[in-house]
Amino acid sequence: MTVQPILIDGQWREADAIDTFRAEDPATCQPLPDEYPVSSWADCDAALTAAADAFREMRRLPGERLAAFLEQFAAEIELRRDLLVRVANLETGLPASPRLGDVELPRTTGQLRQAAAAAREGSWSQPTIDTGAGIRACFEPLGPVCVFGPNNFPFAFGSISGGDFAAAIAAGNPVIAKANPSHPGTTRIFAEAADQARQASGLPTGAIGLLYRTSHADGERLISDPRVGATGYTGSRTAGLKLKAAADAAGKPIYLELSSVNPVVILPGAIRERGEALAAEFTTSCLMGSGQFCTNPGLVALLAGDATEQFIGLLTGRFGSAPIGTLLSKGVQSGLNASVGELSRAGAEVLVGGTAGGGRGYSFANTLLRVTGQQFLAASEALQTEAFGNVSLLVVAADLDQLCGVLDRMEGNLTGCIYSDTAGSDDDCYDRVAAALRPRVGRLLNDKMPTGVAVSPAMNHGGPYPATGHPGFTAVGIPASLRRFAMLASYDNVRPHRLPACLQDKNPNGTMWRSIDGRWTQEDVVSSPKS
Repeated sequence: MTVQPILIDGQWREADAIDTFRAEDPATCQPLPDEYPVSSWADCDAALTAAADAFREMRRLPGERLAAFLEQFAAEIELRRDLLVRVANLETGLPASPRLGDVELPRTTGQLRQAAAAAREGSWSQPTIDTGAGIRACFEPLGPVCVFGPNNFPFAFGSISGGDFAAAIAAGNPVIAKANPSHPGTTRIFAEAADQARQASGLPTGAIGLLYRTSHADGERLISDPRVGATGYTGSRTAGLKLKAAADAAGKPIYLELSSVNPVVILPGAIRERGEALAAEFTTSCLMGSGQFCTNPGLVALLAGDATEQFIGLLTGRFGSAPIGTLLSKGVQSGLNASVGELSRAGAEVLVGGTAGGGRGYSFANTLLRVTGQQFLAASEALQTEAFGNVSLLVVAADLDQLCGVLDRMEGNLTGCIYSDTAGSDDDCYDRVAAALRPRVGRLLNDKMPTGVAVSPAMNHGGPYPATGHPGFTAVGIPASLRRFAMLASYDNVRPHRLPACLQDKNPNGTMWRSIDGRWTQEDVVSSPKS
């Protein structure tokens, strides 16, 4: 059987493979026919060399050229819509409609076009001009970016289609994409579309590279290579921390999305007011996509009481009667089994579910577990084990002090939300709960489940460790996401004609926002003492 080629320096070439692999159809648990290479270091080295050569040209390209590529890429994706949806459905088990074709694909093309608009307009680079000191600064591209995509969003977070890819390119960097082995065929189609767009827009041949898989050692060597500027990674905490150790040792930036249980606090007044509706809303959010969202509500904190016990009964009934979905892979099923086992050993009682199987292909029973607040405080680390899938842990605290103590023990998370009575009976509780929860989450929500992540300039899809590797950056939200893949470049007494266009006296497009002597403006520099 023919092994699929890799993309390096604008050419689809035979890999220097040390092994091969095939993806599986998770709905049938059977391998798919196409075979993909596990690349040797020689492939990684060739991709790095091509990207480093491309960077010398890309770092000086106007934003218009980068935008043209991103917009053409979005158009090429839309031309391949049916093929992408069909292959991704086979490789991931995610529904073709509405999930892949009607939700994730438009989101993917939408964020590519948002990144194009940011590259074209240029304010993302935060040009800062001090005319008195003769110093000017802006954010500039920092070098080839390695992107490791996750298994759960093959389009919107894909290594050669998703938000990290779009942000890195919009900032002016080449990208070496490392496909997720769960959906290599989907990634290959995206790479073909990206290469077609690269040719049409005139980006250098090394602007885009694709490797399907490497050994762990070569992956760590790749992201710590001197030619690399930064890495974006979404995936398991175990693998991510190994990459982080390698990047840190080499002094290389790496932006990680690792794990999150996304605590939801439901206060008593909200349960009394709308318990049935909240039970339905939570069940939908937790079981959507078989729970395989990084923002899935994996922990619910409640205050003890009769209404809470009735609410837990509603949740248990809904979880037990809901359809059991297909998981992304055998690895996700095994991981859920291990996580539920860890939670149980730490004292959690299984209310419903708790076993593998029950659905089509790789699956796990819809699962709710329960502990008291006291139990959580006694084993808080183990009881924050992420169960990536259709599982959630209920923590029932004896009183508000204990509930706040539970939140004080929480690790960093992407999201946290608080449900309260609309008439205001929970307001005093809310103030204390929010004070405990706010420092531990990147995005705080009220009366809204966390699973939706809007592509908005105000979005923070990040948070304190271990949700991410750095609490100051977001993987979603343009233009902020671009600055992860940029360096702050200062120009001191540099002659005007040698400055980047965004730092010259004349605003290059009339719409870019620049800080001139402490004032954000779209105007030209009126006068400059240094000339």
